[in-house]
Amino acid sequence: MAWRGACWAVVLGLVFCNGVIPQSVFAEGFGPFPVRNFQPIHQLVLGLPGDRAAVLKPGALDLRIELANTANVFSDTTPQASVAMKFESLRSGVFLRYGATERLELAIEVPMLFRYRGIMDGMIQAVERGTTGLAPDRRALKDAGYVFNVRSGGRTVMSGKEGVVGLGDASVMGKFQLLSETEASPAISLRAAVKIPTGDEPHFLGSGSPDYGVGLAIEKHIADQWVLYGNVNGVLPTGRIAGYSLQPVVSALMAVEYLWSKDFSLTAHFDYYSSPLHGTGTSVFDKGVTEAVLGFSYRLKPHLLWQVYGVENLDFIVGSAADFTLSTLVTYQFGS
Repeated sequence: MAWRGACWAVVLGLVFCNGVIPQSVFAEGFGPFPVRNFQPIHQLVLGLPGDRAAVLKPGALDLRIELANTANVFSDTTPQASVAMKFESLRSGVFLRYGATERLELAIEVPMLFRYRGIMDGMIQAVERGTTGLAPDRRALKDAGYVFNVRSGGRTVMSGKEGVVGLGDASVMGKFQLLSETEASPAISLRAAVKIPTGDEPHFLGSGSPDYGVGLAIEKHIADQWVLYGNVNGVLPTGRIAGYSLQPVVSALMAVEYLWSKDFSLTAHFDYYSSPLHGTGTSVFDKGVTEAVLGFSYRLKPHLLWQVYGVENLDFIVGSAADFTLSTLVTYQFGS
C-alpha cells in the first residue's frame, strides 16, 4: 500500500507540474489527412494542409512524401470570361516536420507540379454514367484530351501546355501547442505559415508572390476508438494571378477518425475553402469549394506510416471544385 501510494504521489505531482493529464492515456490517432484545395488555380495561393493539434516529440523528425493526382474539368462561358480546362495535375510533395520543443513543431514543404491529360477520365466517366449521369462540364469537353485556356476581356489570360512540370511554391510552417488534451478539454494548437514564391509563375505553377497564413487545430478523443479533429485557417495572399486581384482566404475542416487498431484507422472529412479570386466573372474561380474526404492510415512498421485518401467534390457550391483527387503518402519518423 505504501508503494502504491508513493506511485500515485509521483503521478499526481507530474500532473500538477504540467497542468494536464499526460496525453499517453489516450489511444494515439493518426490525425486528419494533409488535404488542401487542389483546384489548379486556387492552389497557387498558400493552403495550410489538414493537421492534428498534437506536436511531434522533441528531436523527432518526420519525412513525408505525397503523390496527389487531381482530375480537373471546367467549362464556363459568361459575358466577362470563358474557361475551358480539362487535364489532370500531379502534385508530389516532400514535407519535413521537426519537434523543436515539447510544444513547438517546425516544418517545410517543397512541392513539384505536373499537368497532363491524365489517366482517370475513363474511370470517372463510368462512375458518373452509373450514378448521377455525366457531369455537364465533362460532357461539354468530352472530345478534348487536354485543354487549358482562360479568356477575359477578349484576350487569353491563362493557358498551359501539356506536360509542363516544375517546382511549386514552397511553404514554411510552425505549430505551437497551446493546450494538451485532458478528459474534459481538447488539445488546441496555433499554426502559422509563409509561402515562398519558388514556383514557375508564367506556367502557373506558382503565384510569384509570398502569402501568409494562421490557423487553429483542435483534436479530442470522444471514446476509446474515436477521435474528432478540426482546423480553421485564414490566409492573406499578396500579388496577383493572371492580373486578377486576390482576397483573404478562409478554410476549415471537420474530421472523424475510427481507430480500428493501433496500426490501422479510417478517417472521413468535410472540407470548405473560400476562393482567393473575385470579380473574374466565372464561378470556376470566384466560388468556394466544398468536398468530402475518405481514406485509411496503416502503420507498416513502428516508424513507417502509409495513408491513402480520396477527395470528392460535393457540389454544394457548383462549378468551382476539382472533380476528384486520389492521394497516397508515406511518412517515416526518425529519432522519436
